[in-house]
Amino acid sequence: MTASEPVLSVENLTRHFAGRRSVLPGRPATAVRAVDGVSFELHAGETLGIVGESGCGKSTLARMIVGLETPTSGAVRFRGTDVHSVRGRQARDLRRRVQIVLQDPYTSLNPRRTVRELLRQPFEIHRDLLPRKQQAARVAELVELVGLDPDHLDRYPFQFSGGQRQRIGIARALALSPDVIVCDEPVSALDVSIQAQVVNLFQRLQRELGLAYVFIAHDLSVVRHISDRVGVMYLGKLAELGSRRDVYDSPRHPYTSALLSAVPMPDPKVRGRRTRRLLEGDPPSPVDPPSGCRFRTRCWKATDECATVEPLLAGDDRHRQAFACHHPMPSTNGPATA
Repeated sequence: MTASEPVLSVENLTRHFAGRRSVLPGRPATAVRAVDGVSFELHAGETLGIVGESGCGKSTLARMIVGLETPTSGAVRFRGTDVHSVRGRQARDLRRRVQIVLQDPYTSLNPRRTVRELLRQPFEIHRDLLPRKQQAARVAELVELVGLDPDHLDRYPFQFSGGQRQRIGIARALALSPDVIVCDEPVSALDVSIQAQVVNLFQRLQRELGLAYVFIAHDLSVVRHISDRVGVMYLGKLAELGSRRDVYDSPRHPYTSALLSAVPMPDPKVRGRRTRRLLEGDPPSPVDPPSGCRFRTRCWKATDECATVEPLLAGDDRHRQAFACHHPMPSTNGPATA
């Protein structure tokens, strides 16, 4: 793999779930289109933030990337190999290179296992990775790496705070020395002060270990702080994808602009220059998404074209920014004004 090749490629990834069957004869069963054609690349040492409203498909996307969900179509490639097409030892070896940190540290850890047992469990599954006599030293190294006390290894999860539990989850994800970690809302269940500590921990680990992150969150401020590039999802699709600076300072998709306009601004001068865009109504159902552009039912710029022609994620070469919109916001050089 050359330096320019991605460590992870997501190609037209789709996941549809079977819905309820119609009570009317001749009517087909509905399908929930949770993720509907998402593509992006992730490079070594990079953080790609994924944001969007609840129900837009972020967590389903995360589960497909790490192999917990099987795609309806599309591919997830780690260094060129489709992780869903391999079997046996090759599948196990690939999946240990892509790990996940889950949202809720209260439920993602087995309450009946001590920290020592939780961190040794990956080596029980991957027995050929580390000799048993070296596992104790590796476990102690992992807890120190995430800022915990090795003297607490024989405690149970309920004896730790929420932030400490999330650190245990991060240590478990690091156990098998992955190249990519998918972070599925890893700080949303934590207090704000603890969120900052955990985000700083992620950044330190990235610098020290060369990790690549897919960082999924709904908090735009957290994503801006940690990400190199940002993807904005709406109803199972990417509405916009670009560098952090381009997406936050010059959003091109109206949905992105509306999301950013809702972020509190401490500077009254900046706040006074910004137009607030209030989205009306809830997102449409993924069972029956609108024709054409999925955002058109809530968009103040929608036209007849938006109802009949689905916009593709097309690039802006000058800013290396892609957006799926027939009538994008004008490009600006300063903060987003919508």
